[in-house]
Amino acid sequence: MKHFFVVFTGSREASERSGWNALTEQEQQVRTQEGIQAWHSWMQNNAARIVVPGGPVGMTKRVSAAGIEDDRNNLCGYLVIAAESHEAAARLFEGHPHFSVFPGEAVEIMECLPIPGSEA
Repeated sequence: MKHFFVVFTGSREASERSGWNALTEQEQQVRTQEGIQAWHSWMQNNAARIVVPGGPVGMTKRVSAAGIEDDRNNLCGYLVIAAESHEAAARLFEGHPHFSVFPGEAVEIMECLPIPGSEA
């Protein structure tokens, strides 16, 4: 079984395209509750495949040779799953609540590869 690093992305543009911003505050609250329930159901239905449950991520700090600075990206959450193949891992996220209920943009799935020169 291979491991895959999964990141949830979102952007202001994706939120606008989803129609989320046009909802009333009450409609957003109802949709949020529906989304939370759907997300928890997805997690329960895929519990055997979840290696690291992850969660939401906050603000970004970027460290480079130039030092430490505030930065911005489209990452909003992560988890690690196990699957037989990259394709099988990707199929787990078809219709995911991140973008089918919430105004999320996409889910990106990357295989976790061994560190070169390691025995793993």
